[in-house]
Amino acid sequence: MPLRIRTHRERDRGQVALEYIGFVAILLLVGLAAIQLGVAAYAANQAGTAARAAARAASLDKPRPGEQALDPGIAGRAAVSDWLKPDVTSAGGGGDSVAYTATLTIPSVIPGISDFGTTTRTSTMPKLQPHT
Repeated sequence: MPLRIRTHRERDRGQVALEYIGFVAILLLVGLAAIQLGVAAYAANQAGTAARAAARAASLDKPRPGEQALDPGIAGRAAVSDWLKPDVTSAGGGGDSVAYTATLTIPSVIPGISDFGTTTRTSTMPKLQPHT
């Protein structure tokens, strides 16, 4: 019966598979982080859109008799994706301008981390003067 000598190659069997699994996990984490960054940027963009839409609605002329005035809060919420649910509030303004602020909670795509904070944008629009 011949003696069998174990080689270095036999002891390393399965090492590549373990390294591959570890690399895939890191790659997935980096991919999710990149997607999360994109979602945060999208949320910030949508907050700006909501603030501009609300300020624009508030800056419009008073409606003619029989027409209903636009609610700036509703206009701001309608201007963004439904799943983001912005909080649109008046930020004041004064005299010849109006300002509105939209605040959104940044959604999470990374399992186990649910809080990425909020993003806030404010927009100011001049009040439109009635035509004479």
